[in-house]
Amino acid sequence: MNREMLMLVEAISREKNVERDVVFGAVEAALAQATKKLYSGEVDIRVAVDRDSGNYETFRRWHVVPDEAGLQQPDQEILLFEAKEQIPDIEIDEYIEEPIESLPIGRIGAMAAKQVILQKIRDAEREMLLNDFMSRGEKIFVGTVKRMDKGDLICEAGRVEGRLRRSEMIPKENLRSGDRVRAMIMEVDLTLRGAPIILSRSAPEFMIELFRQEVPEIEQGLLEIKTCARDPGSRAKIAVLSHDKRVDPIGTCVGVRGTRVNAVTNELAGERVDIVLWSEDPAQFVIGALAPANVQSIVVDEEKHAMDVVVDEENLAIAIGRGGQNVRLASDLTGWKINIMDAAESAQKQAEETTGIRQLFMEKLDVDQEIADILIEEGFTSLEEVAYVPIQEMLEIESFDEDTINELRARAKDALLTMEIAREESVDDVSQDLRDLPGLTPELISKLVEAGIHTRDDLADLATDELTDITGQNAEEATALIMKAREHWFAGQA
Repeated sequence: MNREMLMLVEAISREKNVERDVVFGAVEAALAQATKKLYSGEVDIRVAVDRDSGNYETFRRWHVVPDEAGLQQPDQEILLFEAKEQIPDIEIDEYIEEPIESLPIGRIGAMAAKQVILQKIRDAEREMLLNDFMSRGEKIFVGTVKRMDKGDLICEAGRVEGRLRRSEMIPKENLRSGDRVRAMIMEVDLTLRGAPIILSRSAPEFMIELFRQEVPEIEQGLLEIKTCARDPGSRAKIAVLSHDKRVDPIGTCVGVRGTRVNAVTNELAGERVDIVLWSEDPAQFVIGALAPANVQSIVVDEEKHAMDVVVDEENLAIAIGRGGQNVRLASDLTGWKINIMDAAESAQKQAEETTGIRQLFMEKLDVDQEIADILIEEGFTSLEEVAYVPIQEMLEIESFDEDTINELRARAKDALLTMEIAREESVDDVSQDLRDLPGLTPELISKLVEAGIHTRDDLADLATDELTDITGQNAEEATALIMKAREHWFAGQA
């Protein structure tokens, strides 16, 4: 039987044009799989075949795990202290093996063994083809649509297949079997049968890569696409930066008579592209991202990572865009939350903020409206600024003498201390289930308490935009926190 196995290995190796070691590995896997069926538990079996004689040995083995980790799979794991009783110098992640009786090949049948071996060979061939394809370093998959699979498109490039999920297609794009398709290679998942390359036509990275192919200056390092935001199939914005003052970044990406940007647009089912000049100044970047709307003024809130952008009534609809598309893409492109408003709304908001700050100063500093207004006119917006701004800056305020300034600073510090004590006491009222929620820091809990959120259910009831206003988190972080708070609602449901 050993001679027959060697002949089988040789035949398959020649027929499939793969290394003998690959075939031997498949034989070992087939024998190990058959041997496992003799045991009731999930045991770990290793078979070692001699490449020259065809003789083989079989071992049952146990993976050495740390004592504190405990046994997660008792049939194939052993704790370190137990393993050391057998092999004193053994280490974690090594194996203890015990020889067991080898299963005769005749027991599993030549045909059954051959089927398992051939499957292993097919897997090995598939992996070799995939490795060869990926070694080219290509980022865009170019192939044809082969078939549909549960709503996904299976695309073929040579003998390699990729999967374009429905969620990664461009909306309203109708691709059929035999159509040529280009898509971004997002990841390779070898656990997927048939089509391990995951593709996307809707990802921002795909648009960036298309521009890279159309604009040689990007490959040469003269231009750089810093970021991209897309509403697939409809509209997109890209931010570009020139590393050479002689190169116009926007004109270069547009091309002569729009040839370059049109090539990208045509590939993406007519998706219109706004090309924006990237800037290190966040406010300037946002102004460019909102084009073609003209911005009157902009107020930056670093703490909330948000900007209030004022436009006139004629530009209001343009800045917002159809269905909020323009401002949403600008926000995604820049990473800032953008609030569009007209001059009247801005004035009202500023008046409300000024009234709030005035009330805070009058109440916490125990001063009259005149002093509060002087502080506001000098640019003070918080008690922290009054208490801790360098005293030399405050001495420059003509309306105050040194004694008044020292008194205001002392009152501000006292007020902050009192507020902190009150905050700590209020945090004590927070329910334990909210305290135990993963991802909640003491700072976040404090902000939630100030907004009247004391229990996990209070948090779970919030909408994403409500939580972002409270904590200053971005939408993704806020959504994840809310979903985590809601998990107990669905516990036990099938």
